[in-house]
Amino acid sequence: MAGQPTGDFLLVRQPSPCGYGKASWEVNLGCNYACKHCYLGLKVNSGMPLPDKLRCLDMMAEAGVLWLQITGGEPTTDKDFLRSYRHAFELGMMLTVSTNGSLLWRENILRLFEECPPYRVTVSMYGATKTSYDELTQRSGAWDLFVQGMNAARHARLPLRMSVIVTEDNAHEETAMIDLCERWGVEHEVYTNMTPTIYGGGKVLTAQSKDHLRMRKQFTGCSAGRTFFPMDPHGLVSICKIGRDDQISLPQEGIGGLARLGAIADRLMLRTGGCSGCALSGSCTVCRPLAKHSGAGDENPH
Repeated sequence: MAGQPTGDFLLVRQPSPCGYGKASWEVNLGCNYACKHCYLGLKVNSGMPLPDKLRCLDMMAEAGVLWLQITGGEPTTDKDFLRSYRHAFELGMMLTVSTNGSLLWRENILRLFEECPPYRVTVSMYGATKTSYDELTQRSGAWDLFVQGMNAARHARLPLRMSVIVTEDNAHEETAMIDLCERWGVEHEVYTNMTPTIYGGGKVLTAQSKDHLRMRKQFTGCSAGRTFFPMDPHGLVSICKIGRDDQISLPQEGIGGLARLGAIADRLMLRTGGCSGCALSGSCTVCRPLAKHSGAGDENPH
């Protein structure tokens, strides 16, 4: 870069009064898999038209968002993924794409990532063999697409990270999945605890491997709604992917609507009902939105 005009490679953004450094965006809830453990429940292909998507990205940048996770559903299946990703990149955001990896072999996606490098591509891994992988995703041929996508992504030297998902279907392959990550030279993190669906259904929890569940850390608060927010496919903003009550419509209210997120976060995080008299509330590992979402209602979630 020595001797080059800084305008060729440096983008200086104006400070934001909002102070939201991170956000995530569910581009679409639709997916080419039907994973048994998925917290999205119904996978409906719906969302905003492209102009509204781009306008919401503009408002995210204005709100101060520097790190943006683009997720879904499966984001790479969305018809506007390429244009939305490029726009977010040109706004100066550091982009993480959370994907099942099934389409990473496509030339248009690889070309986009070469021209607009992602900060990270996080790929979910659902097994170490075709049998277990296709069973958990409930899609014949899913394993073959995953391997094809990973081979292409590694050849393109994408900044990969693997999310190793351990469930009842593939628990016997946990070691094999980790070994495969190491053989591929991809950093990884193992996930064993699932969450209820965004509609509050607990059916997906039966996919968990009881022998692999881990004790969550004590909940001492988080930055949900303060420095971070997620947006769903319709531009509805909430404090986190679990606490979706009192959503704010970014297309309708604009960036000013984000000023209400802090108060919403305070209200949703209160220990109410059955939690208020719980002797274990000081050491609880579950935040209030998750306790409510798990079907606990006003009952003690412990």
